[in-house]
Amino acid sequence: MDERTRRSTDRTDRDRVVLVGKESVGKSALAARLTGSIPIDEKIRGSTVSSEVYRTDEFDLIDTPGITLEGDTETTRDALAQLDDGDRIVLVVPATDLDRDLADLLPIVQGRVGAVVVTFWDKIDTSDGRGRDTLAALADDLGVPVVPVDARSVGRVAADGGESRVGNPTDGAYPTATPNATANEILAAIRSASELPGGTATRVGWRIEPPETILERPVVGPIVGALALLLPALVAVWFANGVAAELDPIVAGALELTIAWTDGLPGPLSAVLGGDYGLLAMGPFLFVWALPTMLIFAVFVGAYKASGLVTRITTALHPTMGRVGLTGRDLVRVVMGFGCNVPAVTSTRSCSSCTRCTTISAISFGSACSYQFPATLAVFAAVGMPWLVGPYLAILVATTLIYVRLIAPPEARTATLAVDRRTFLEWPRPRAIWREARSSLASFVTTALPVFAGICVVAALLEYAGALEKLGTGLAPAMAAFTLPSEAALPVVLASVRKDGIALLTADAAGMGALSPLQVLVAVYLAGVLLPCLVTAITVAREVSIRFVATMLARQAVAAIGFALVIAWVGAFLF
Repeated sequence: MDERTRRSTDRTDRDRVVLVGKESVGKSALAARLTGSIPIDEKIRGSTVSSEVYRTDEFDLIDTPGITLEGDTETTRDALAQLDDGDRIVLVVPATDLDRDLADLLPIVQGRVGAVVVTFWDKIDTSDGRGRDTLAALADDLGVPVVPVDARSVGRVAADGGESRVGNPTDGAYPTATPNATANEILAAIRSASELPGGTATRVGWRIEPPETILERPVVGPIVGALALLLPALVAVWFANGVAAELDPIVAGALELTIAWTDGLPGPLSAVLGGDYGLLAMGPFLFVWALPTMLIFAVFVGAYKASGLVTRITTALHPTMGRVGLTGRDLVRVVMGFGCNVPAVTSTRSCSSCTRCTTISAISFGSACSYQFPATLAVFAAVGMPWLVGPYLAILVATTLIYVRLIAPPEARTATLAVDRRTFLEWPRPRAIWREARSSLASFVTTALPVFAGICVVAALLEYAGALEKLGTGLAPAMAAFTLPSEAALPVVLASVRKDGIALLTADAAGMGALSPLQVLVAVYLAGVLLPCLVTAITVAREVSIRFVATMLARQAVAAIGFALVIAWVGAFLF
């Protein structure tokens, strides 16, 4: 068995190559292009989702989170922890700010075997050849391979491994023979890695700032940034009102005969399949409303991240959000929660330690995920009040900001953003968008579908056994406090397990349609914010602690009840 075959069949012999660098320098794009793949599904010791594995025939490429030296973040600790387990290090630094990144990061990787990849090479004017000569001098000074590359367009690995034109650092052969190194040349540089020094005497002198955009303007920038974050929600609302509302009756009509057929089945089975809360009656909601909405958010967030727009929006919103106890980085994570709360919570690892718990609480309270949001839209459409989405979003945003302001510690309002430069904006490529969005789709398939099906089964059996009527009677006084009928009790309870449960309000569309717009608004709001869904609570417990979750649940329930009472009674008084 030759060496290549042995490595491809024995994972324990793969060299672990850790990609290290600051945020938005092209590490993920580089790893994806080197392997021509998305990350493999493998746990990394010391990391749950922040570091990802890409695989070649001989290397496990560990793509680590961006290091933010100015901030105390979990992602930075995770990236540094991976250094201890790496056989080799690839220091990824941008050509546009090469001197500063080397000065900051070389002391961290000093003494480790590695190479340097210089990204954003396309931003440097290399027409006279001096750029490559300068990198050659830098490589000789560092004593390690230095490879220039545009990470977005680096060639994939050749099937046969290809020819390498990368020599030893002592023979003057660095950088590679091509201005933009191929994947095989980069991998060859990794194979010939040498010990990294703690600094360099060579200064290339490049400092290229990306062009300013409207987001950098003091007054207009925050407004444009906020609108950009709201755009996915606006598109989702447009889709719901213009497409899903048309498809819903068509799908329901197509299932009428099948639902009627279930009447001849044994009682419990008939209820589970064809009852008001049965799978056939409620299941299409996921595919008509939830799946398209989730995809809309996933694509937008993926495009924002792949283009570099997320960091620009983060910077634009930071001065405004600091007043309520969130940084601009935190707000982006809260908006990500409209796609799915779980990745939004785990992404708070890149938030400062003094704002992370506040951000998680904001996600839990105010981020109407891609299961909750379409369920809300479906309810409004079912009762003939689609226009309620505007007041609903306004109230949700306002109460979330008030809630955050009340719970944020004083130090959160003075937290720094820890972004040391503007990012270059690029047109996002479909592959990059998919790389960012795939986790939301996987979560929908593996989590949303089975859990929502379970909710439907439980609700159908409870209805068949007569328990729902008893539950409504028992909770009637509590619902009356919010001026709601007892039928609203079940969706409020089940939405605390899974936000799709809000859609159960559509099972009694006629009864809900008899309610006033204010009552419908209160019912949907209370069901949405009373408690986070079970999956979100479990994720927060894993990320922080069970004790924090218990505190967060109690605090959120009290706030939700208080806000709902104010909306119900003040609204009744005014209208």
